[in-house]
Amino acid sequence: MKNQAHEDGIWSVAWRRSEKGNVENIVTGSVDDLVKCWTWNSREDTLSHRWDLEGHQLGVISVDINQAGTVAASSSLDSFIRLWDIESGTQLKSIEGGAVDIWTLSFSPDDRFIASGSHSGHVNIFGVDSGKKEGTLETRGKFVMSIAYSPDGKQMVTGAIDGIVHLFDLATGKLIKTLKGHAMPIRSLTFSPDCKLLATASDDGSIKIYDVQHANLAGTLPGHGSWVLSVDFSPDNAHFASSSSDKTVKVWDAGSRQCIYTFNEHTDQVTVDGVVIVLGYLSAVNQ
Repeated sequence: MKNQAHEDGIWSVAWRRSEKGNVENIVTGSVDDLVKCWTWNSREDTLSHRWDLEGHQLGVISVDINQAGTVAASSSLDSFIRLWDIESGTQLKSIEGGAVDIWTLSFSPDDRFIASGSHSGHVNIFGVDSGKKEGTLETRGKFVMSIAYSPDGKQMVTGAIDGIVHLFDLATGKLIKTLKGHAMPIRSLTFSPDCKLLATASDDGSIKIYDVQHANLAGTLPGHGSWVLSVDFSPDNAHFASSSSDKTVKVWDAGSRQCIYTFNEHTDQVTVDGVVIVLGYLSAVNQ
């Protein structure tokens, strides 16, 4: 099944099941300045367009959906974060972040905050209810290209343009560890659902796995032929997926750290979040 979802490249995808009606919502953000909302029907294997969410004036960099599956957030090159009601397709809030202070964003696990990395190397924390900046985490590093909360909400990691990972304790707001390993920009990173592992994707063509408790490098996974643009774990904690500018998506076994399947259907680089592919793949193999 193929859909021409946007008129230009899709930079980000988020997928979440809504607590209201048990609906599978997918949100996409594109260079065409639009955020779109879709509904996935797993029984019929169909994707239905739900809303065009208009408001951004430049390309949409990142999208996310809160844990409840009811609110979407989007960040754009226009320097704004916008919050959207998925049920009604209306804008809830517009948050101005500054000319270079909005990039990849992420909801906190309790849905109270949105974190966004910046070109200046710090992380801005915005209140969902207040719509205002409520805190800043200092990496003392370079452009923050990727960001992720741990599922338990206790830690946050950022990936920088120089290949450095910064690990924060959110209770204190302190930087607790700087992790090295990559030599080029980190485009994406993700915690495993049990918070024990961290996977990172880099322009150096590799995925690296870190042991979170001991804050050390546990493995390097080659396999892609070019930049690795996205990585994400599946909810079962047993697999993760990666996408690359080599036009492939790979599914990996988290235990053996071996590639178990490669999707070769794309004709251009795959920049969107791997979780969409992981969930679709696992759904198919588990039926």
